[in-house]
Amino acid sequence: MAMTNATKGNISSDINVTPLIDVLLVLLIIFMVIVPVVPKGLGALVPQTPRGETSEAQDDAIVVSVLHTAENGLAYRINSTEVAQGDLSSKLTSIYANRAERVMFVKGDDDVSFAEVAEVIDAGHSAGANSVGLMTPKILAGQ
Repeated sequence: MAMTNATKGNISSDINVTPLIDVLLVLLIIFMVIVPVVPKGLGALVPQTPRGETSEAQDDAIVVSVLHTAENGLAYRINSTEVAQGDLSSKLTSIYANRAERVMFVKGDDDVSFAEVAEVIDAGHSAGANSVGLMTPKILAGQ
């Protein structure tokens, strides 16, 4: 606030608005710079419907089970179909050939070592599976 003496001896008080305008302009510039930097939302990938024909088998998740048997040692299953160890890679390759979602789950018995489960994971990666998940007893109990 500035106080000046008038020519006739009267005191006049006027608000000096120059510093207020300077502060207002600085704040305006700061907000104009900050607003475009603030993210507007989360980037999300929306699932697309597959083009062409789809079968019911493609909608099911692929679960490869490694089972310990008394007579043969190890047995492999893809969902509920028995598969020999030598045919596992070729069977997974044929499954993932026309699938858009290439996810595989591996379930192993308690008696199976992790090295044997790792062989199944490697077979899945070589067949074209992008994501491999391990199913644990806690996950299986929730089903």
